[in-house]
Amino acid sequence: MPSTIRVALLAATLLMPASGWAQIATDTLVEETEESEDIIVQATRSRRRVQDEPTKVEVLAREEIEEKILMRPGNIATILSETGGLRVQVTSPALGASNIRIQGMDGRYTQLLADGLPLYGGQASSLGLLQIAPTDLGQVEVIKGAASALYGASALGGVINLVSRRPGPAPEAELLLNGTSRGGQDATAYAAAPLGAAWSGSLTGGLHRQSRRDLDGDGWSDISGYRRGTLRSRLFWAGPDDASAFVTLGAMRESRHGGTEQGRVVPDGRAFPQDQRTKRFDAGVVVALPAGDIGTVQLRGSAMLQDHRHRFGAVVERDRHATFFAEASLAGDAGGTSWLGGVAWQLDRFRSKTYPAFDYGYRAPGLFAQVERDVLPDLTLSGSGRIDVHNVYGTQASPRVSLLYKPGAWTVRASGGRGFFAPTPFVDEIEAAGLSRLDPLRGLRAETATTGSLDIGYARGAIEANVTLFAARLRRTTELAAVASDRVALVNVAGARRIAGGEWLLRYRRGPLTVTASYVHIHASEPGPGGIGRRIVPLTPRHSAGLVAMWEKRDRGRIGAELYYTGRQPLDDDPYRRRSRPYVELGMLGEIVVGPGIRLFLNAENILDVRQTRYAPLVRPTRTADGRWTVDAWGPTEGFVLNGGVRLKLGGRR
Repeated sequence: MPSTIRVALLAATLLMPASGWAQIATDTLVEETEESEDIIVQATRSRRRVQDEPTKVEVLAREEIEEKILMRPGNIATILSETGGLRVQVTSPALGASNIRIQGMDGRYTQLLADGLPLYGGQASSLGLLQIAPTDLGQVEVIKGAASALYGASALGGVINLVSRRPGPAPEAELLLNGTSRGGQDATAYAAAPLGAAWSGSLTGGLHRQSRRDLDGDGWSDISGYRRGTLRSRLFWAGPDDASAFVTLGAMRESRHGGTEQGRVVPDGRAFPQDQRTKRFDAGVVVALPAGDIGTVQLRGSAMLQDHRHRFGAVVERDRHATFFAEASLAGDAGGTSWLGGVAWQLDRFRSKTYPAFDYGYRAPGLFAQVERDVLPDLTLSGSGRIDVHNVYGTQASPRVSLLYKPGAWTVRASGGRGFFAPTPFVDEIEAAGLSRLDPLRGLRAETATTGSLDIGYARGAIEANVTLFAARLRRTTELAAVASDRVALVNVAGARRIAGGEWLLRYRRGPLTVTASYVHIHASEPGPGGIGRRIVPLTPRHSAGLVAMWEKRDRGRIGAELYYTGRQPLDDDPYRRRSRPYVELGMLGEIVVGPGIRLFLNAENILDVRQTRYAPLVRPTRTADGRWTVDAWGPTEGFVLNGGVRLKLGGRR
C-alpha cells in the first residue's frame, strides 16, 4: 500500500471514535445517494447531465472545491492545477502571475468564464487566476480542446467555466479566516438567502494580504506582496415554466509588489521594482424565457472594465481593458434531438495611456448553432459550428463534432474541432515585462488550431477508470523575435506546433475513503529557431503524475495526503540550465469539526520544501531583449508553506 494511503488511513483512525467504523456501511449508503444527484453542465449550453454529454466535460463539484479552498482560500489556482491535463504556469516570477495551460497549449488560448459570461475579459490577464477567490463557486467545468464553435476567438485551447453557488431554501452564511507561515492572511465571507417566493440572492466578499519574501537572500522577491479586496453580489429569479434570471455585479481592487527588495539592485547596479495596481468592475445578466412549444429563449450580456498601473523598474505603464458581450439564442428539443441557435457580439478593447500605438478594439459578431441527436439508446451525436466576422482577422469558421457511446459500464467519447485566436500583444513575456520594448504589431494573422480526442471511461462499484488520448495541430502561433539588443517584435511562426499525449486516471471510492491516481503524458514540438528543424516546446513536462488519498466524514472532518510528480522541462534562453530538474511535491490536509458549524483546518503544502532557487538563480546576469530580469519559472518558488484557520457556517445545510 502506498505511504500516502497509509498516512490517510492512520489519521482517519485517530480522528474517528471507535464506534465510527461500525457506522460506515450506513453512512456510505447516504453519501452515495447524495453523490448520485444529477450534475447539469452549463458550459456546453445543452443542459444535459454530465454523463450524457457527447463533449467531454470535467466537473469539479462543490465538495472538491471546499477541499481546495482550505489549501488556498485566496484564489482558484490550486483548484485548477490539480485537475489532470491542466497546468498552472507562472508567467512572471516577479509578481507571481500565472495562467492555465490545457493539454500543453499556451495559457492565452484558455477562455475563463463566470456562469458562461466573460466577466474577466476576452483574454484574462495572467494575474486573473490570482484575483478570483473560490468562496462562492458551486462547480467548475472544464472543456479541453478547441471550443471556438460556441465561444469564439478566445476558446482556442478550451474553456473553464466557474459556476456560482445557488442559494438554498434557508438563509446561510459562511466565514473563513486563514493565515500562512509565509506571511499571508485571508478573510472571506459568503451569505445567501431567499428573498421571496421566486427570488434569492447572495453576497460574497474577501480581504487578502501577503507579505513580500526573499527566501534565498539574493535581493529579489521570491513571493510578491499584495493587498486585495473583492466584492460580488448575485440575484436569482425562478419563474413559472422554467423561466429564470440571474444578475451579478462584481468589484476587485489589488495592489501587488515584487522585484528588487528595498536597497537591493539587479546585476546592472540599479533597483528594479515591479508592481501592479488593478481595479476591476463587471456586471452580467442571463435571462431564460419559455417560447411556447418552440423552445426557450436565452439572453446573455456582460461588461467588464479593468484599469492597470504597471511599474517595470523606471517605466510606468497605465492602461484599460474592456470587454462587452451580448448574445441571444433559441433552444429546443423534440424526438431525441436537441438544438440551439443564436447570434453573439463581443468587443474586446485595450487602451494604453503610455503606449497608444498598441491600442486595439476587436469586434466580432457571430452566428452559432448546435444539434445533438440520440441516434440509439446508447449512442448520441453532436455537431456545432460558429461563424465569426472579426473586424481585424476576417471571417473565421469554427466547427466541432462529438460522439458519445455508452455500452453498459463503459463510456466512449470522440471529439474533433477547429478554432482560432485573435493575437494581442499580451504573450507571456510581455505580461511579465511590459510594452516598452515591443514594436507595434504589424501584419499578424489569426492563430488557428485543429484538435481531436478519444476518451474511454469505465465505472462500476468502487472503481472508476478513464483514458484520454488527444492531439492538436496549431498554425501561425505567435512568438517574440529579437530585432535589436533591446527591441522585440511579435511574429507568426512558420510551420506548425504539434501536440500529442494522453491522460490516465484511476479512482477508488469506498465509504469515506477516496484514492485517485493520475498520469499525464505530453509530447509537444514546434519549429526550431529560424525555422530550422524542430524542438520540444519549452516549459512542457513530458511526464507528470499524482496520487491523492482523502478520508472525509461530513460531520466529523477530513484528512488526506497528496503526492505530485513533475518531470523535466526544456528551458528557453536560460543561462543556467538547458533543462529543469524533475521534482516531487508532497502535501497533507486536515480538518476537524469542533462544534455546530465550526471547523478548524491545517494544510501543509510542499512539505519537501522544493524551490527552484535551490538549483539555479532566479535573476538573470543580463536583461533580455524583451525586458525581463528573471528566468522562466519551471518549479515552485514559495517552498514549504503551512496554513491554517477556521471555517464558520450558520444556517443552511451543515
